[in-house]
Amino acid sequence: MRLSRQSLSLFCAGFLFLPAQLDADPSLECSGAGSQVEIGDCVAGMEAQVETALGIAYEIALSSAEELDQTTGRETARPALEQAQTAWSAYRDAQCEAVGASFGGGSGTGIGIRSCRVELGRIRVDALLGMGR
Repeated sequence: MRLSRQSLSLFCAGFLFLPAQLDADPSLECSGAGSQVEIGDCVAGMEAQVETALGIAYEIALSSAEELDQTTGRETARPALEQAQTAWSAYRDAQCEAVGASFGGGSGTGIGIRSCRVELGRIRVDALLGMGR
């Protein structure tokens, strides 16, 4: 079953933007989880949700880019989006590894890396859903 672009947009928006999520560090959102292991599991769950939303948002943006290319008779929007997504993924990976390195190998390294990936992923979902507005 294929969902409409509007349905997918609403799903992503509701999925990611629960109250206060944009203002808090993901690890702080999990502070009620208890131990560091439980916080790590909580942040890992958030990361999985963000990855799902990223995939959906990218498909929505890709569909919009393809429609634009068909309408204009040019093939520029889709390749530009693909290049931007590749560059963003490389940036996210490098940035979050740098965040992890700032923990000096401490036990919070994984939480720091995953929190970074959640934060940057949420921003990217918003950017992808805002393309073509």
